[in-house]
Amino acid sequence: MNTVIAFIVIFGALVFFHELGHFVFAKRAGILCREFAIGMGPKILAFKRHETQYTIRLLPIGGYVRMAGEDPEMVELKPGFRVGLLFNQDETVQKIVINNKDRYPNLRVVEVAEADIEKELFIKGYEEGEEQIRTYSIAKNAVFVEDGVESQIAPWDRQFNSKKLSQRAITIFAGPMMNFVLAFVVFALIGLLQGVPTQEPELGELLEDGAAVEAGLQEGDRIQEIDGESINEWNDLTAIIQEHPNEEISMQIERNGEIMTVAVTPDVQEVEDAKIGIIGVYSPIEKSPLQALSFGAEQTYFWTVTIFDLLGQLVTGQFSIDALSGPVGIYKSTEVVAESGIYYLMRWGAILSINLGIMNLLPLPALDGGRLLFFGVEALRGKPIDRQKEGMVHFVGFALLMLLMIVVTWNDIQRFFLQ
Repeated sequence: MNTVIAFIVIFGALVFFHELGHFVFAKRAGILCREFAIGMGPKILAFKRHETQYTIRLLPIGGYVRMAGEDPEMVELKPGFRVGLLFNQDETVQKIVINNKDRYPNLRVVEVAEADIEKELFIKGYEEGEEQIRTYSIAKNAVFVEDGVESQIAPWDRQFNSKKLSQRAITIFAGPMMNFVLAFVVFALIGLLQGVPTQEPELGELLEDGAAVEAGLQEGDRIQEIDGESINEWNDLTAIIQEHPNEEISMQIERNGEIMTVAVTPDVQEVEDAKIGIIGVYSPIEKSPLQALSFGAEQTYFWTVTIFDLLGQLVTGQFSIDALSGPVGIYKSTEVVAESGIYYLMRWGAILSINLGIMNLLPLPALDGGRLLFFGVEALRGKPIDRQKEGMVHFVGFALLMLLMIVVTWNDIQRFFLQ
């Protein structure tokens, strides 16, 4: 049960902050956001606030912000259509009722002669029993009502494609950007709460059953020499200890201003078919806001470079697609990490956030990086690529992405449940 909760929290946080990046910058650009969704597939929870519907959906394979203009608008008012109009206090159309008109007693039923609900915002038509054509102004926040469901119209200046190239690009880039920001914040929080390891040659926390405790070493002991070799930083200490598994070494330490010598025999630990020495001691830690921010930046940079390196190995064939994990693999990994404690779980979430950010920046159709690539082409050409052609490319890319997800998930199932 703890694993399920941990997975839901981590997945929800990663997707939420990714989509929040899109959402915030879309709103800043004045784009109408129809839906903010976590997950895909059928709705399991939904509510509406202002002009946006917020939904949680069944399948934990992503999320989206549905912006006006990215898909064809839902209703097209053609000549001959009979619609009902409800007006606000300014006598402009506030609601355009498509069907079930008998539910609205104050409705004016109009036969449409001409309409523009994107740029000019008007409807021309004939009211029942009249032969004179009338023109009705439409409010910018007017809604269609169909089967009792209201959908806000999207004037051209509220649509995604009406915005400047720079606004569209930052709106798309903001999703992956927020994943890197989230990772930095989580790493910095770990550094602030847990402390940041330092390079001081001083003993931090000791394991109760480690060789250091058996030899009489204590937390806070400062190591000056090992077998006559000066120790200047933590890496010098660990390097010498690792080179002497099950071999006695002589440590000169400073404790409370006194110098003493202690004999220690490192235990043996096997790492990748090699044996190294360990004495069961952690590096000293420092807790400060400045160190925590530095730690957050360093860890974000380290894992970004590491993940890019792994991607390079995948492209060059140094490891196969079988090494990739989907939702099932991430769930199983989360189960293992959750057993190690909250800080390991936080670190795992931050790494996944960086991974999600990088994956979305890849220049592949249907991903944010693919859309940014089209924006780059648009900048070079001076005009956008045909929307239908771009949409087809993204549709094919999304289909292939779903196919890859199925393959990876099947590999996970075989790896974890069928072996």
